[in-house]
Amino acid sequence: MGTVVCGIDPGLGTTGYAVLADDARGGVSVLDAGVCRFDDTLPLALRLAALERDITAILREHRPAILAVEQLYSHYVHPRTAILMGHARGVILLAAGRLEIEVRSYAATRIKRYLTGNGRATKGQMQLSVQRALGLRELPEPPDVADALAIAMCCAAEISHAPREMLAR
Repeated sequence: MGTVVCGIDPGLGTTGYAVLADDARGGVSVLDAGVCRFDDTLPLALRLAALERDITAILREHRPAILAVEQLYSHYVHPRTAILMGHARGVILLAAGRLEIEVRSYAATRIKRYLTGNGRATKGQMQLSVQRALGLRELPEPPDVADALAIAMCCAAEISHAPREMLAR
């Protein structure tokens, strides 16, 4: 097994995660993928504590060399969303830092462009592209999982300098 990369799509209600490893054929294989869900009725501090606990458990189990996470972006129409996402992202970075895992950040448009050729791809387009690139039998659900897989794939490609077509081998 080669380099292990963990991709995370941060959220306070649902956080997607994916763990990929280089395989012997020059592609990547999915070691784990899923979501961490949090009760929206809980106070923010308790949701953040639950997020940290879940992410730390995933990182300890898989020991990735790199954690890849989406960069924050701000929609000025909803600045509160960006602030809340900053809290979640900060907790994720803290968990990685405590375990001395390298962190790389990627703009959402870069991830989308890498997988689909379109920096403004829809959630559905991303899910289909991830399914095809990884040769998955089913569409990755929910979209948070597809996003985490896409983030990890983008990072894995950067590390190997491989074009997208090589990742699905």
